[in-house]
Amino acid sequence: MATRSDRLLRTAYLLTHDWALAEDLLQEALTKAWFAWPRVEEPEPYVRRVIVTTFTSWWRRRWRRELPSHDLPETAHLDATGGIDEHDSLWRAIGRLPARQRAVIVLRFYEDLPVAETAQALGCEPGTVKSQTAKALAKLRVDESIVKELQR
Repeated sequence: MATRSDRLLRTAYLLTHDWALAEDLLQEALTKAWFAWPRVEEPEPYVRRVIVTTFTSWWRRRWRRELPSHDLPETAHLDATGGIDEHDSLWRAIGRLPARQRAVIVLRFYEDLPVAETAQALGCEPGTVKSQTAKALAKLRVDESIVKELQR
């Protein structure tokens, strides 16, 4: 796992958008995987699946209430030409997706996993991966530049 930890940490980061949370997520996933280690045949896909399921359970438990604030949220980052940074808007759009759809987008487009491996990581059927991908891309199509960024 020492040779694969950077890749797994990147997966955790892409799900959480926070390095500290990603490290916590990976650590918790590795701890959970430790107990099943003698039975694990393929460690990386197994740990990746534990990362996704742990993230999903964290996301479901998260308190969902608006918090009052005196500070206004930051505006979008501007690039050198004065336009909105596409990368920032991409991450904000992906961050608004439901956890399952976000996990599919991360595994399919950022981790470049095929449908079958993504289904294995998520513990579902390949058809579910395809439908979740279609639903996520439909939500992201609101801004065509986001889809273009994903297809690069």
